[in-house]
Amino acid sequence: TNISELSLEQIKQQLTLAVDRVMCEGALYDRDLAALAIKQSWGDLVEAIFLLRAYRTTLPRLYYSQPLDTSKMKIRRRISAIFKDIPGGQYLGPTFDYIHRLLDFKLAAEGNNYTAPQSQNLNIDENFPRVMNILEKEGLVCEEKIEDDKQPYDLTRKPLKLPAERDARLQNLARADEGFLLSLGYSTQRGYGRTHPFAGEIKMGEVEVFIFPEELGFEIAIAEITITEAENVNMFTGSKEAAPQLTRGYGLTFGYNERKAMSMALVDRAMQAKELGEEIQGPAQDPEFVLYHSDNVQAQGFVQHSKLPHYIDFQAEINLIRKLRKEHI
Repeated sequence: TNISELSLEQIKQQLTLAVDRVMCEGALYDRDLAALAIKQSWGDLVEAIFLLRAYRTTLPRLYYSQPLDTSKMKIRRRISAIFKDIPGGQYLGPTFDYIHRLLDFKLAAEGNNYTAPQSQNLNIDENFPRVMNILEKEGLVCEEKIEDDKQPYDLTRKPLKLPAERDARLQNLARADEGFLLSLGYSTQRGYGRTHPFAGEIKMGEVEVFIFPEELGFEIAIAEITITEAENVNMFTGSKEAAPQLTRGYGLTFGYNERKAMSMALVDRAMQAKELGEEIQGPAQDPEFVLYHSDNVQAQGFVQHSKLPHYIDFQAEINLIRKLRKEHI
């Protein structure tokens, strides 16, 4: 049977969320390459992530980008679960949250062309202040510690070392396997971490990426990328190290991936347990457990290496078992 080959454009347009995940966990924002990796890997997203990571290592690093200003995001979706009315307003945008989970058999019909619905015309030039600013003004939420003169840890240039500071932890979580983070985040909500989060702000849209070429002496925009950002707030009753307050967790992903951004925020907050003087009650609060087991490229490699020949190792174990059985008798 002759079946038309999937084009990269079809993958980008019709498997958008898969492309977004591969870009995020592959740590390379390139929709064309992510689509190519998905096609080459037969739709195995972990293999596609591996392909993208491998290609990424061949690329030169010309500049470091400036920090993203997400308050200037061109909003496509923005919600808050802690305030009904927020500065700039809430926008539901594209989401599966309010649909029936029923198969749409119209999509199975061949030869049908569907026109995409028009999106809501948002005032994309408007700045959207962070919802957290409301809580910060009242002193109810812990302040973020920002050291302007400190260079962020770069996991792509340095190996992970423990104890890891928050910048290294967040970099690790951004590349981490979505399913792993989802399970860990879920565990914190079920009692293994004392985490009861509120979605302070979740938003998705486009932001500009800037670099600062020293030869020019000023910033220039080099790209516009889609990101998802999530900030959680959590009740904290206080400890010897810190006063009662609201604490926060943070998540950010390439593309549109609320589930991972929210899971990342949950795990980020859980790993702050030791710093806040909390009792360690679950695996999500253990940075060593989380950070060393979150990478799906490393994990699949180690799990699948057992398919390789282990004749000598197995023969040694067989001989040992025979010896032990004789001694046991």
